[in-house]
Amino acid sequence: MIKIEKLKKIYKDVTVLDIPQLTIPKSECFGLVGNNGAGKTTFFRIILDMVRATEGQVLIDDEDVSKTEQWKSKVGAYLDEHMLLPYLTPDEYFDALKKIYSLSNQDLEVHLDKFKELFNDEILGKKKYIRDLSKGNSKKVGIAAAMLGHPEAVLLDEPFENLDPSSQIRLKKLILEEKATNMVTFLISSHDLNHVTEICDRIVLLEKGLAIKDLQEKTTMSSELNAYFNVF
Repeated sequence: MIKIEKLKKIYKDVTVLDIPQLTIPKSECFGLVGNNGAGKTTFFRIILDMVRATEGQVLIDDEDVSKTEQWKSKVGAYLDEHMLLPYLTPDEYFDALKKIYSLSNQDLEVHLDKFKELFNDEILGKKKYIRDLSKGNSKKVGIAAAMLGHPEAVLLDEPFENLDPSSQIRLKKLILEEKATNMVTFLISSHDLNHVTEICDRIVLLEKGLAIKDLQEKTTMSSELNAYFNVF
């Protein structure tokens, strides 16, 4: 579904991302790990055409993301709180998105019902602005919004950060159910090796913009990653 071809991002004289080739098929749960400054967020932003590549291209269903618009209806994302509308309540925010996606009230209700356990009765109906929510609860709003409108692929940057242990478990369950039931492709960037190794079919390790490992064997993912990061 997503193809990376000869992708480079150069700031001044520094190459911050250099991925010659990478293919992420439909319904794969793809993990992206690396130390701070490895290029993870830059990679996601290029996929979403929020940052333009210096060289190469990103293709979603064979559409160049920098030259077309059709792919945007297939992709949802939550990278950080700046993607939210902080002056709205969660209810108002979801209602606005419902109109953008031309969904019915029932469509929205069915979607939000999936997040009932994750929301834990702390999000909807509270008349609290998004800007006043805890970091964990604002993240829950962003993740639910990213998955609205039946996207074929969802990009999540550090989705487990600031979530309590119960919410982390509920989110992992939700991701796996969406992947299995609706064939959604997930791209998940995280510093938490335990969570990504548990739910991802494949993990790419970035270091200084380079994909130095492409791990696709579930039985050895954890040991290989732990061995690598213990060195640093």
